[in-house]
Amino acid sequence: MPQKSFTAQWVENVTAIDTRADYFDQKLPGLGLRVSPSGVKAWFYIYRAKGSPKKIRLTLGRYPALSLADAREIVLEKSLMVSRGQNPANEQRALKSASDFSDLAVEYIEKHAKEHKRSWREDERVITRDLLPVWAHMKAQDITRRDVIALLDKIVARGSGIQANRTLALVRKIFNWGISRDLVEQNPCNQIAAPAKEHQRDRVLTEGEIQALWEAFEQQGALICAMFKLRLVTAQRGGEVCSMTWSDVDLDNGWWTIPAERAKNGLTHRVPLSGLALAIIRPLYERRGERDWVFPSPVRNAGYMANTQKAAQRVRDFAGIKDFVPHDLRRTAASYMTSLKVSRLVVSKILNHVEPGITRVYDRYSYDEEKKEALELWGKWVTAKTVAPCPNSDQGKDG
Repeated sequence: MPQKSFTAQWVENVTAIDTRADYFDQKLPGLGLRVSPSGVKAWFYIYRAKGSPKKIRLTLGRYPALSLADAREIVLEKSLMVSRGQNPANEQRALKSASDFSDLAVEYIEKHAKEHKRSWREDERVITRDLLPVWAHMKAQDITRRDVIALLDKIVARGSGIQANRTLALVRKIFNWGISRDLVEQNPCNQIAAPAKEHQRDRVLTEGEIQALWEAFEQQGALICAMFKLRLVTAQRGGEVCSMTWSDVDLDNGWWTIPAERAKNGLTHRVPLSGLALAIIRPLYERRGERDWVFPSPVRNAGYMANTQKAAQRVRDFAGIKDFVPHDLRRTAASYMTSLKVSRLVVSKILNHVEPGITRVYDRYSYDEEKKEALELWGKWVTAKTVAPCPNSDQGKDG
């Protein structure tokens, strides 16, 4: 049985000509790759369970659905189980036979999404809203392509075609992860096309629409009003604004620091708070509660305000702008700052975009002063066009 120093490139290029071949990883004992003449490559784990006279072969999943890095991570976990006297094969058979979809979804969130995705809360929201009401008590292995298509059709029917695409991608990911852990044997999403055509959105709001939306924000509760306004005034991402904490904010010096773990690109980001931004956020500070979130969820002990879809719909209805989506605020802010002669480089720094190439490595200048001047200029423009405070007390519903 040949041993190889597994690398991602070697795994991608290795082939079998006449008969299937098994290779073993020199770096991680027990990890193997079976390569068939047909081109199929499957990971497996060889181990000896406590009390077992023979070695056990456990299939982990197919490549490339399961990468080399993921396969090594799984083998490390199973090696730890073996060292504790557990038999991974027995536990996986029990899970596979008893696993409802709700169990699979919980396992995916806890063991994959929370560890590898900053957007795991969005996955959790989609699971809770669209998947569990239909599939919670179905066996994961019993869900069929017909079931998936029926679910997507319902989402499209409510006018959320792009959300149907995102849901399909999530379901596919959940089942692929389940296959990699031997919790299910097949993915019901195979050969299902995205139900809606994707368009890169380039919507920039007009001055009149900005004014109408600002007035619509005023009709919401104080938290919703401030949240939407800050998204426009700071040009930051919705998730980063909603997850803002008072610990991140320096009101005295006018700075908001987004920590790396909550920034989409994983890089700490300093955002200057313009005079308008401070005027929006200070009333919230004066009425803050015990929680550190600037925009706490209306559900007690539920963290920050993660779901703003209903609020966005109320804003659309009041403003009469049916195609408005909250991300338009960030794109609009960037476009108008450019029209105000702010350089594209500074706008990129404000947006916290990652620069490609060697510039990213060597350019360590913070651009703090340039960002501050640009956002102050943008804040004054917005003030001149709108001039309306957030409500002093909640109107309508937050969330």
